[in-house]
Amino acid sequence: MDQVTISKPHDRLAETLNEEMRAVDALIRARMVSDHAPRIPEITAHLVEAGGKRLRPMLTLAAARLCGHQGDLDVKLAATVEFIHTATLLHDDVVDESAQRRGRPTANLLWDNKSSVLVGDYLLARSFQLMTETGSLRVLNILSNASATISEGEVLQLSAAQDLKTGEDIYLQVVRGKTAALFAAACEVGGVISDAPEAQIDALRTYGDALGIAFQIADDLLDYQGDSGATGKNVGDDFRERKLTLPVIRAVAAASEQERAFWVRCIEKGRQEEGDLDTALELLRAHGTLESTRRTAQDWAAKAREALQVLPAHPLRDLLSDLASYVVSRLN
Repeated sequence: MDQVTISKPHDRLAETLNEEMRAVDALIRARMVSDHAPRIPEITAHLVEAGGKRLRPMLTLAAARLCGHQGDLDVKLAATVEFIHTATLLHDDVVDESAQRRGRPTANLLWDNKSSVLVGDYLLARSFQLMTETGSLRVLNILSNASATISEGEVLQLSAAQDLKTGEDIYLQVVRGKTAALFAAACEVGGVISDAPEAQIDALRTYGDALGIAFQIADDLLDYQGDSGATGKNVGDDFRERKLTLPVIRAVAAASEQERAFWVRCIEKGRQEEGDLDTALELLRAHGTLESTRRTAQDWAAKAREALQVLPAHPLRDLLSDLASYVVSRLN
């Protein structure tokens, strides 16, 4: 890796956890094999090997090492977390009718929706098999609750995404479901399998929750002001897909009658015309919602860093703190 790449916290985390991540990858490859349905490893390999930062499994490994874990349960749980995440991606791409993920065609485009849904179900089942191998009912409870929360958040988003009555409380509930729940659980189980003190386990859960919220708010903001080359998304994708994210929710709350009519036409009714994205951006800037959303993301990142202070001094603690700063530094 060159120096610029290594300077990124997630790359430094990957370098620090390189041996454990290799073990996670080997376990994932072993568990996605199917003797009877070759399409399962084909689709899983397409998504798993597409790259991505692999933040969630690294959070489990980092939390476990930070808390002094001995053994290989951290590897099993990191693979579990990645299986849950991969399953949700397969399902999300079907729900969103997506054609591209991480710069590659989605599985539902290359195969079909039925295969994507069923392979996603298979990966969830595999994740539960791995959970039980820890022998910990508490771990099973944490990760199964997270899985339910993810599904609940996705269903909530279906009803809330294009409803202008959706407020910040519902938005936060959706974000906690679709992103923060797995971040929090990934961190928490690392502490649990290490028999860490309850205060440290709570701190890890709080860190993961705040990190996940900061990550998603930043992602939603970058949709309106990001570099498409860096984010992999076109500016305004959420607007075109009529998704109510925090910048828009705040602009709607401050809108005049004429501005509200614009949002009703574009988001609720989906009658978008050429130039509407530019108008939307003007309204977001006029009401200062891009800047206020950036501050909100930074506040959540600060909460994540603050939670880490309960944990023992360790280079990994510093890396996790840097990671929280990095997810919002993209907004500067």
